[in-house]
Amino acid sequence: MIRKSAVAALALTLLSAPFAMASEGKVDAAAQETLTAQLTAEGYEVRQFKSEDGLIEVYVVKDGKMQELWFDADLKQVEHEEDEG
Repeated sequence: MIRKSAVAALALTLLSAPFAMASEGKVDAAAQETLTAQLTAEGYEVRQFKSEDGLIEVYVVKDGKMQELWFDADLKQVEHEEDEG
């Protein structure tokens, strides 16, 4: 009985997790669409999406400069340790 409860709790946790990242390396199409619209409105040209370290990494170009922007599962921009070096 305890084993079934643990499995059920794990399943509920996984189902309630944000779906922005389908798996490491891939980003959900809906998240890509939302971020592309947001970043394009801000003047960025979106080049590529990746999922890394539990974050969404977006490669963009603005004013001729390539940049990496990082977003959490709620699609809010965050600082990343690579940005601070």
